[in-house]
Amino acid sequence: MLKKYNTSGPRYTSYPTALEFNADFSEQALVTAIDDSPNRNLSLYVHIPFCHSLCYYCGCNKVITRHRDKADIYLDYLAQEIISRAPLFKGYTVNQLHWGGGTPSFLTQAQMTKLVNTLKEHFHFAQEMEMSIEVDPREIELDMANHLYDLGFNRISIGVQDIDRKVQETINRVQSTEFIEQLIHRAKTVGFKSVNVDLIYGLPHQTPETFAKTLDKVIEIDVDRISLFSYAHLPSRFAAQRKLRDEWLPSTDQKFALMRQAVETLCDNGYDFIGMDHFAKPDDELAIAQRNGVLHRNFQGYTTREESDLLGLGVSSISNIGNSFSQNDKDLQTYYRAVDARGNALEKGLTLNTDDVIRGYVIKSLMCNLYLDKKEVNKAFNIDFDQYFAEDIPSLTTFINDGLLENSANEIIVAPKARLLIRNICMTFDAYMKKHLNQQRFSRVI
Repeated sequence: MLKKYNTSGPRYTSYPTALEFNADFSEQALVTAIDDSPNRNLSLYVHIPFCHSLCYYCGCNKVITRHRDKADIYLDYLAQEIISRAPLFKGYTVNQLHWGGGTPSFLTQAQMTKLVNTLKEHFHFAQEMEMSIEVDPREIELDMANHLYDLGFNRISIGVQDIDRKVQETINRVQSTEFIEQLIHRAKTVGFKSVNVDLIYGLPHQTPETFAKTLDKVIEIDVDRISLFSYAHLPSRFAAQRKLRDEWLPSTDQKFALMRQAVETLCDNGYDFIGMDHFAKPDDELAIAQRNGVLHRNFQGYTTREESDLLGLGVSSISNIGNSFSQNDKDLQTYYRAVDARGNALEKGLTLNTDDVIRGYVIKSLMCNLYLDKKEVNKAFNIDFDQYFAEDIPSLTTFINDGLLENSANEIIVAPKARLLIRNICMTFDAYMKKHLNQQRFSRVI
């Protein structure tokens, strides 16, 4: 069954996916989306593209450099973009801030302070808010946790991936497990509400024995959340991945065994399985949101902030304002030229039509909660679900016959064992999927 369903497909951090964004989306379209949006809470995403060294598995938008002064130049341009964008969001309150990358911890403590102060000066921050940051443990000192907490950060995500030395050397990411443990302890001691670690399965030379040690260490450290990602081997798209030979990688069956091992180990040790790739302690807000059927998903993954618009700042960042998506230029020099010319770097986007909104609602419900209430869809959009999706519903038959879901008059229920194939199920409702079926534009679902 795994071989049958192990096709390529979107991760559905948005619907429509970023492949549908186009250059026809204008600045005026963004302004209209802001004016029309029912939301007045704002989540800010800031992209810091710099990394000290290249991890061979990585598919993120990044710039490899050892020169921290390049970040000074970038922060100056980022400040220009902030000053240009902030007036459009005068009526908004920022209740969430996330720094991603690249490596946000590439910045010095002084640079971090400057950026936080710039954001607070131009946006209205809520008194109680979530501030999170992604950290590379290789190039920082322990007191970075203290500094981040003093700036207001209360959630930290640390890239662990795998603690086995051979795996680390192969992917060019050698790091100290002892230091990671000390950093997590320091973060908890100073007052961080939540510590997340990222793990990847399917990396070169991973075995059940070595991966067991990684899982056991993460459980021992007692982190609050774990993001378990499938390594997507797309060497035709990401040049660095060409350094990883195919024969070093686990087979599809071996990769699935690693993922199953992780799921069973983490669930046996008190973590709830969130969505398709996250784990959290039962008292974590993500776990609570999933139990209550109100989990949400955006470009940062699973979240509880459905009522917030998302503004992306920096090179390649993506925004989701009202019924629109938009993205900044992906190339750093192009980003600089655009900000110089007009104060922002909007490159492309999409204004959602009614069908996009309906299908996005359905896909998000399935991705987040493995359940869909057809009556709620009918009420929200004044449609008859089975009639509206009459051409799509027959494609569910194969999942039904394989015992992966139930489709009744009032609901769609995804079986627990089908959680791993939820992307396949969601593709049933993707109106854009047909034109991408024969293109290697997405990662494998397993």
